[in-house]
Amino acid sequence: MEAKVKVDAGICGFKTIIKATSEDNMNVNLKVVSPCEIIKDLASQYEALTPINAYQELSPQEESGILKISRVVLVANGACEACVVPAAVCKAIYIASGLALPKDVVLDINEGS
Repeated sequence: MEAKVKVDAGICGFKTIIKATSEDNMNVNLKVVSPCEIIKDLASQYEALTPINAYQELSPQEESGILKISRVVLVANGACEACVVPAAVCKAIYIASGLALPKDVVLDINEGS
């Protein structure tokens, strides 16, 4: 199975493409492309983990490896810890492994009420 996620991260203006593929609905390979240097660093670290076991990523017993690595790299580089790209990577992993169905996630962010 394959998932492709396009992310417009917001005010930073960076757009990221995430491709996740799995041949056995468990182990997922990732390809993350972005002009953001921090996301490029994350992408290389994600690829070092591949194939990623989707069941372990979704497990309530352990912290997601993707989110753990992301938090460390984002904070170390002074980036926004709330960057949506790592969550999008997790969603792509779940979809590629058949653990979730594809559906857009929308953050409609406005000032005040």
